[in-house]
Amino acid sequence: MRSGLLGRWAVVAGALLLTGACAQSTGVAGVSAQSPETVPPAATGPTPVVTGTIPGPDATTEASMDPPKGKSPINVPPPRLSDFTYAFPVTGCQVSYQRQLLVLPKTTIWTGKGCTFVSPTSGVVDEVSTADRWSAATDRGRDREGRFVTVVGDDGVRYLGGHLDSVAAGVRPGTRVTAGQVLGRVGASGNARTQGPNLYFAISWKTGSSAWWVRRGMVNPWRYLDAWLSGNRTLSPREETVATRARLGETPRCQVQCASKKPVKKKREPRETPDPVITITVNPT
Repeated sequence: MRSGLLGRWAVVAGALLLTGACAQSTGVAGVSAQSPETVPPAATGPTPVVTGTIPGPDATTEASMDPPKGKSPINVPPPRLSDFTYAFPVTGCQVSYQRQLLVLPKTTIWTGKGCTFVSPTSGVVDEVSTADRWSAATDRGRDREGRFVTVVGDDGVRYLGGHLDSVAAGVRPGTRVTAGQVLGRVGASGNARTQGPNLYFAISWKTGSSAWWVRRGMVNPWRYLDAWLSGNRTLSPREETVATRARLGETPRCQVQCASKKPVKKKREPRETPDPVITITVNPT
């Protein structure tokens, strides 16, 4: 019995020795039997490039998307530039006007016949002409505006509106008016008879009626008309008018369209002399 037990131990010992030898050569399942130094290096080569197509937005979906709505704009009033308030001289009608110096520093406001001419500012009516005295034969400078009204504003500036079709009732020299008050209706009086209805508009300073050429315009007006038409009703021509008067004098000499035409006298045609009548008297014998 003792010899049988020894034999069993010998068999177990031999099995253990055989298992150890196999583990060193092949390794445990799932574990490499080689040392790290014997691991072959990883293969080298160019980095693989991954390409793809990103789909664009759906046109139908994009078109159906409404942009976000912002807040309504805030209307900011223009800055106050003077102590005076002004009005564009024509109301209720479409207008156009020149913005360049042609003959005189004035402008022609083109609009329809009968459109309303209003006072550009508050002040006192200075001159009024309700009759159209212009004649193409003489073309007198003082009559070229036909029917007109001038207002000397509280700002010290004189404003002229000419070529009127009519002057409003009650408008006479010395009448107190306010900015925007009706002074007359646009027409084609004076030398505008062949031009169509328009308002002759000019800026100057007060003078005697004998210096009529001053009232016809001394300061370019379109800068101020642009401001009044666009809503800036406090841009004043006072400063420029005062500076121009100081430079030119109170009554500068007339230099443009000063002389009137001399009327052409018609030559008297000679009267026809009738042929003499010869009378022969025969004495009877």
